[in-house]
Amino acid sequence: MATAERREIVVGIDPARDWHLPLAWASDEAHRRGIGLRLVVAVPPPQRTRQVDDTPRMTALRQAGSEALAAGYDWARERHLGLDAATDLIAGFPVPAIGRLSHQARMLVLGSRHLSRTAELFSAGSTVVPVVAQAHCPVAVVGNPEHITQESPYLVVGIDGSESSKAALALAFEEADLRGAALRAIAVWQPPVFLLHDEEVALQAQRRMLAETTAGWSQKYPDVVLSHEVPIGHPVEELAEAAEHALAVVVGRRGRGGYSGMRLGSVVHGLLHRAFCPVITVPAE
Repeated sequence: MATAERREIVVGIDPARDWHLPLAWASDEAHRRGIGLRLVVAVPPPQRTRQVDDTPRMTALRQAGSEALAAGYDWARERHLGLDAATDLIAGFPVPAIGRLSHQARMLVLGSRHLSRTAELFSAGSTVVPVVAQAHCPVAVVGNPEHITQESPYLVVGIDGSESSKAALALAFEEADLRGAALRAIAVWQPPVFLLHDEEVALQAQRRMLAETTAGWSQKYPDVVLSHEVPIGHPVEELAEAAEHALAVVVGRRGRGGYSGMRLGSVVHGLLHRAFCPVITVPAE
């Protein structure tokens, strides 16, 4: 399904944690776009053992989920009067349950606990990385608020010339236009261990790729002020630093890979831990 046909923002609600930040971001996004908002809680299936009666725990989980959805629904509707909102209490493990919704959603929105990579690896409740890796639509991970106090609001988009980074650029322009913000398009050049050509030649090639990738978008979005940047360093550190005061940082994801074709555990994964603003990942279309 083309993203233009997808009509809902889907936000995952975790009854055990504070859901206000991701829900605020999701409801604002739905309001800006004039589309629906769907609040989702996934309740895992019962443990099937002969020794344990799981009924009381499952009843409590469903009750907590229903209460969180009701509270979140009322809160989002108070935040934006007239917002088209709905709720779903889904039976199933959170990752596959939310992942299935990505086939129809315009965007998924998840909260983040900023776990370390080790803690995330051993956390049974970690959903962010596997959902980001598998989603068929953009995923916004909101562990920090947008930096709306900046006098000149801006978004950052990472560009590497891949199809996924082109999809990220398209979404970044759309988001910047919706917010009346500037857009900083950044192509980080990481020097190889052995440089076969002159550094300036490599930088010129990177600048040319960036210019070619962004060509034509300013005509489509004339109100968005676009800047080009080619810093030298590691993509995670450079993008995170550029996005320190950003509304969001947007990066592409190819299949189960990440920025520049590396695994999700590299740059995309790194930004999920390092960036101090919402991180929006966009799969190749």
